[in-house]
Parts: sequence; structure tokens; C-alpha cells
Amino acid sequence: MTTGTPAPPNSVRAAAALTSLQGLGGIALAVALVVRVLQGAPSAGPILGAAGVLVLWFGGVTFASVMLFRGHTGARTPVIVTQLLLLGCAWYAYGPSEQPLLGSLGGIYCVVVLVLLFTNDGRKWALGLTDVAEGDKAD
Repeated sequence: MTTGTPAPPNSVRAAAALTSLQGLGGIALAVALVVRVLQGAPSAGPILGAAGVLVLWFGGVTFASVMLFRGHTGARTPVIVTQLLLLGCAWYAYGPSEQPLLGSLGGIYCVVVLVLLFTNDGRKWALGLTDVAEGDKAD
């Protein structure tokens, strides 16, 4: 953890764990695309390009989630941006792609992670605010 920063609250750690699952899922998708190319899929270039982008993006997501779990407040922003981007993907799956079940589940997942990151304890932790000790509270 960073010096001077208290350990992240449980809600932030839960959000980091859920985000790491997303990152690992994205890397698994990239591996599946590479396997598809190795099995002889036509137009290998665009598929490998997409796999490379997925590895870069979700590798960064996995890294940010690990750093967030360890207590680095700077990793919160990439996790939030990822959730917002994936929320757009969930909307597209729900509407234009006509996959309402997948879109709904993906959207709910992203909203749960965002709610966990924006709890009162999570915001206080991210801002570096500490709670007032019980003895110091005014009556």
C-alpha cells in the first residue's frame, strides 16, 4: 500500500475483485480469438489486431484492479472509466444487438462495481479523508 494512505474499505476491495474478473475475462476472449486464428479463420489480421487491443486494455484493467485492491487510490479512475465503457457495451448488447439478457447482466455488473466504488467509505478513502475519532466528536 502507499504510505500515508489507509487500507481501502471492503466495498473498494469488492469492486477491485469484480473488476479483476472482467479483466481476466477480456484476456480469455483475446486468447479465444488467437485460437480461432490458429484454427484457420479467414482474415487473420483484423482478428489478431482485436486480440492485441483486448490484451492491452484488459491487461491494464487487471493491473488497475490489483493496484486498487492493494490500496492505490490512483487506480480508482481507470476502473471507473472501464466500467463506463463496458456499460456502453452492455447497452449495445441490450439494444442494437438484440441480446437483452447479456446486456442486462453486463449492465447490472457494471453498475454494481460503480456503486461499490462510490460508497461513502470509498469516496472518503479516495479523497484521503479520515474519520473523526469517537472521542473527538462533538455532542
